[in-house]
Amino acid sequence: MKCWTDKAYQGADGTTRAPFRGLRLKLRQRRHNSTHARTRCLSEQAMAALKGWRLPRKLRCSTNRVTAIVKTIPALRHAST
Repeated sequence: MKCWTDKAYQGADGTTRAPFRGLRLKLRQRRHNSTHARTRCLSEQAMAALKGWRLPRKLRCSTNRVTAIVKTIPALRHAST
């Protein structure tokens, strides 16, 4: 499964996608960094919302329900913007 990482994971194995480093990047690399930042921005905001709500700590129900609830939060956050 592919995952989007930050620059700290530069050089990790092929399953991660990290942005390019450097000041003088080619157009293709700058475009990749821009797309990468837009994609990570959505997930970072959703995770911040989860941490701010402290929802997983307060839930006392089946783990199947917790997973479904946690999955819907980023979708609702993305739909509201």
